[in-house]
Amino acid sequence: MEILVFGAEQLCASCVNLPSAKDTAEWLQAALERKYGNEVRVRYVDIDQPLEGMEAEFAARIHAEEFWYPLVVLNGKVIGEGNPKLKDIQQAIENMKVG
Repeated sequence: MEILVFGAEQLCASCVNLPSAKDTAEWLQAALERKYGNEVRVRYVDIDQPLEGMEAEFAARIHAEEFWYPLVVLNGKVIGEGNPKLKDIQQAIENMKVG
């Protein structure tokens, strides 16, 4: 199972006191690894780099300010944005495992 964390090197204006998207991806990987082992992988996606497919679509929506970053996506579904909560992300993972 792969979770994507979309973001950019530059912090968004309203995110000044929050960790960067890259830091969020690293923190999330460590937290989820403790609970799920290698079952869940977290990958950082830089929205300012050339992307294709679903990744390009989410990046465009972030640039259009439809979403805030860091944006956390699991199987094409947004499960967290701005200041994502670990509890919500874990619940989404559990729902995927059951469904």
